Amino acid sequence: MNELYSENSQLMRSIVSIINYRTPQLVVECLASLEKEVEVGRDRVVVVDNASGDDSMEVLRNAIAERHWEAWAEVFPSPVNGGFSAGHNLVLKNYTADNYLLLGSDTIVRPGALKALFDALEAHPEVGIFGPRLEWPDATPQVSCFRYRSPVGELIGAAATGPVTKLFAARDIVIPVSDTSIETEWISFACVLIRREVIEKIGLMDEGYFMYFEDIDYCRRTQAAGWKIRYWPEARVVHLKGGSGPVQASMAERKRPPTYLYASRTRYFTKFYGSTGLWQANLLWLLGRGVSLSRELVGNKQPHTCKQQVQDIWTNWQNPMEPPTLP
Repeated sequence: MNELYSENSQLMRSIVSIINYRTPQLVVECLASLEKEVEVGRDRVVVVDNASGDDSMEVLRNAIAERHWEAWAEVFPSPVNGGFSAGHNLVLKNYTADNYLLLGSDTIVRPGALKALFDALEAHPEVGIFGPRLEWPDATPQVSCFRYRSPVGELIGAAATGPVTKLFAARDIVIPVSDTSIETEWISFACVLIRREVIEKIGLMDEGYFMYFEDIDYCRRTQAAGWKIRYWPEARVVHLKGGSGPVQASMAERKRPPTYLYASRTRYFTKFYGSTGLWQANLLWLLGRGVSLSRELVGNKQPHTCKQQVQDIWTNWQNPMEPPTLP
């Protein structure tokens, strides 16, 4: 364990963990936004390169040297691309600090965001994980707070129709954007601040997820251990959705996303609802898809689901907890 200390020999306030996989220019922009936000000696930024196999390491190290960021930033090479959880876990295992800020490579930290999150830590000792307001570059807010994904939620998402959503509103996944701080069941891990005590109590992130669903998993485990999850809109972070991976873009275009998305979904439902819950989730999704398909046929509308999703939701259903297949 690399225990980093400040000048007065106290534990570092925070470690900022950023995962890079062939997006070095995005990471450089993210680092530039952190330059005036971190305090040398109290905060450190660690960029994990997930075995990009391109010029990422060279680009990142040159940028850090040329811009004189060595006092607060470094690159940590991973021997394999183990995914989101595995990459961040390298930081959680090798650096010790009071808090950890997990930050997507496709983010830009607005001025004052880190201070606002650290102030929130002091104001709410019962909260284990804080998330900022995520927004587009023009300051339009993004949805980042959610209810737990459940089998009934799969019906809502697949049906994609107002009457079904209203009927099961209490199970709808999306929580509308709030201008004030609220408690939530889970929050987007595009940017989250996690207390060290949470990690000490519940452990590292589940590396059985290559990518996606690790955030809801970790939030559920955090709450089960007695901590709360809170949205803190005073802190603002730009999130360039899709900039760090192909899934968002594929889903927006209704293309077939990578298999690991569905493998993570299968793992999540099995882990928290059992094998019966996975079957319930899939059957309710199919029921919802029947509703949306009938509306598409009658209204001559384009499908809102991704290609081959009907069969892809059954990915790994026979071995739901097997280790992820790395791309």
